[in-house]
Amino acid sequence: MSHTPHELNEEFPDQQEAVHKLKETNAHFAKLADSYHDINRAIHRAETDVEPTDDLHMAQMRKERMQLKDQIAAALREVD
Repeated sequence: MSHTPHELNEEFPDQQEAVHKLKETNAHFAKLADSYHDINRAIHRAETDVEPTDDLHMAQMRKERMQLKDQIAAALREVD
């Protein structure tokens, strides 16, 4: 189990400028990024036992994070 946070700037290091621009100009993208940040923090807190959770909830949160990341990646591909 990794205890490393999966921040957007680490997940998309070559697209930091595009992420920043989309967060400022696209309300839907900004909501996706905020949701990703929230679920990512919840996962990190659970992994580090700050806010422990059961395995099922952890799997659900990771699945949600992956879906959000996929949607963010799709939006970034449209910018390129």
